[in-house]
Amino acid sequence: MKTLHAIAVTLLIIGGINWGLIGFFQFDLVSAIFGGQTAVLSRIIYGLVGISAIYYLTTLFSGVGEPVRDDSDNLRTNFGTEFSEDYGIEEEIEDK
Repeated sequence: MKTLHAIAVTLLIIGGINWGLIGFFQFDLVSAIFGGQTAVLSRIIYGLVGISAIYYLTTLFSGVGEPVRDDSDNLRTNFGTEFSEDYGIEEEIEDK
């Protein structure tokens, strides 16, 4: 599932950059690379960007990919000698 999310986000980024270029500079990068807006490869890219947008929209409200709750605030932090006391590791400190 992580791979599918990564692919969808990548395609959405490509689509966003392409739309930004169209909006600001009237330059369609996808059609320039793949041979025009009616070329088969351009239409495939446009279709994949659209499908990834629909996929990501459906997962947006379903809770897929929500961050796991972090309970690290409730944990005690171990520093220096506390680590050795908690885990039974004894260190010898040499005076120099």
